[in-house]
Amino acid sequence: MALKAVLVSDVPNLDHVSESPTTLRSSSRLPLNESARESSQSSKFTVIGHRGKGMNALASPDPRLKIVKENTVLSFNEAGRFPVDFVEFDVQVTKDGCPVVFHDNFILTDEGGILSEKRVTDLHLEEFLSYGPQKDSSKTGKSLYRKAKDGKLFSWNVEHDDPLCTLQEVFLKVHSRLGFNIELKFDDHVAYGEEELVQTLQTILRVVFELGNERPILFSSFHPDAAHLMRKLQSKYPVFFLTNGGNEAYSDERRNSLDEAIKHCVASQLHGIVSEVRGVFRNPSLIPRIKEFNLCLLTYGQLNNVAEAVYMQHLMGIDGVIVDLVQEITEAVSDFAGDGDDDSFQTDADGKQRPAPRPKFSQRELSFLLKLIPELVHHP
Repeated sequence: MALKAVLVSDVPNLDHVSESPTTLRSSSRLPLNESARESSQSSKFTVIGHRGKGMNALASPDPRLKIVKENTVLSFNEAGRFPVDFVEFDVQVTKDGCPVVFHDNFILTDEGGILSEKRVTDLHLEEFLSYGPQKDSSKTGKSLYRKAKDGKLFSWNVEHDDPLCTLQEVFLKVHSRLGFNIELKFDDHVAYGEEELVQTLQTILRVVFELGNERPILFSSFHPDAAHLMRKLQSKYPVFFLTNGGNEAYSDERRNSLDEAIKHCVASQLHGIVSEVRGVFRNPSLIPRIKEFNLCLLTYGQLNNVAEAVYMQHLMGIDGVIVDLVQEITEAVSDFAGDGDDDSFQTDADGKQRPAPRPKFSQRELSFLLKLIPELVHHP
């Protein structure tokens, strides 16, 4: 199905944005509006499937991380078989202006025994889709490889493969009940000008505005300026700032700590933070500050595949987690924060049932709880 023509005038530009924040039409499953934030005890703890049913960690001995090809229609719909609220995925724009779903900055294949490495955004759509399994079974796609962080090369083999896809396909083929956490992907090692960023974001927005309908959607990005510009370009969907939480150092100071992330969100009128979970565990005292600014707080990272670590975040007032082990974590969350669970409600003197308040801990108590699971902070 081809995209219908969308006039450039239909996509907001930087000259058409109100200075005051606009009320969001967003998922009730995230406490993004003011009234929901004020009664966050009744808000549902949000679980988001990372790249669908989980990222592919090809170097990992855990076979669960190599079951379904990440960032594919199959992976998103497989995640949707479990009670996740959103699926998270990465969007880049090809050279000929098509938003595609792919995490890595470069795509790798074997061409006659020589490793070929091309930047995704330098490819035309047809070439991008020629990698991996093909929709036309009579065609053979190019082999796919992936580099680990240590530079080791792996053949990208999974138990259930699926073709690479466009953002348009994801909207059309993934169940409409699933919310989309669309990460706006940019290379850390490339300096982008404002005009280039705006053009990329508008290209993505054309697809989202045409096909979004009533689907819950939020945007996120590690690129501070991309997040800022997406907030200025539209007010329909919430925008979150992704941060490593101080675990790595970057030349852009806004990326170097959870405290800087708060400042950037407030200055750019963003709606929330997505932090690497260890950054939050190291700085639990910042959670009340984040809430004071009416910001939502989500986390990502390997520790979110540990049920105890997720439970800690639930107790600490974090709004949700991005996870790879979708089945295991949704089952755990159902146990400790389940809807309608007897332990989740208390009966008032008038006989009415209300959500039971979350436990509240002092800084000293939180520090003690974190020490009960020492690998939380020091996990590699």
